[in-house]
Amino acid sequence: MTIRFGVSPIAWANDDMPELGGDTPLESILADIRDVGFEGVELGGKFPRDAAALKPLLDGYGLDLIGGWYSGSLLAQDADAEIAALQPHLRLLKAMGSTVFVFAETSNAVHGDRGVPLTGTPLLAAGDWARFGERMTQVADYIRSQGLKFAYHHHLGTVVERAADMDAFIRHTGPSVGFTLDTGHAALGGVDYLEVIREHPARIAHVHCKDFRDEAWRRLRDGGASFLDGVLGGMFTVPGDGGIDYGAVMRALVDIGYGGWIVIEAEQDPAIAPPKPYAELGLRTLQREAAAAGLA
Repeated sequence: MTIRFGVSPIAWANDDMPELGGDTPLESILADIRDVGFEGVELGGKFPRDAAALKPLLDGYGLDLIGGWYSGSLLAQDADAEIAALQPHLRLLKAMGSTVFVFAETSNAVHGDRGVPLTGTPLLAAGDWARFGERMTQVADYIRSQGLKFAYHHHLGTVVERAADMDAFIRHTGPSVGFTLDTGHAALGGVDYLEVIREHPARIAHVHCKDFRDEAWRRLRDGGASFLDGVLGGMFTVPGDGGIDYGAVMRALVDIGYGGWIVIEAEQDPAIAPPKPYAELGLRTLQREAAAAGLA
């Protein structure tokens, strides 16, 4: 039941909005991450995608590559086509010694479209879940055969956002399909993340910890803001600065014997929320609550 703490570089440089931290050098980002005390980092847009360049770079900062977001298209293509398309990403992860493959369905996602409000998430028709789940399971089985955990990332603005989406997804996928359980996306999507941990322990393959500011979330959602407008408006923050009880999260993870990465991922405007002190607040909060819960 050993855990390791990592971070996403998205708070320093946002891939969906390059104007947020786009001029921040990668070396500066990695130095901050090392100095705060993280053991690993997820992929970001500034990272080289060649292991021969990436491994010595990360080694120089004492960081492991945890993994990184992969945008899938299983609503638009079959499992064989998806497996062929993901090979460059998989090769990089394997070469870097990563243990988790984070997958999100983005073929009809709207979270990157500032013209679509937070309430405009696409819905999957009831009759489409079986085929989607079958394809997802085939891809996950393949990823598992390659020695990595498959971790589906539920996300605002995608077909797996709400509690009903999560339930349908679990019903129609096999046990190889794990989750990147993201506390922030779960909370804002109406998903009880503690219940998911308790009821589906074998599905918890990876954990993302982001918090949220309730007043900002409600104001932005009710005002017709898009997901990216919500990021700019401060709906997300790090653990210790929002409404989520991370003591309860850590106790739930202890109860299921979770072992693996716990990653802070909180997209904010770095000009308003300086990434390094916020990352330090998030890490110290999680370290304190994990220790109290008995996570090693």
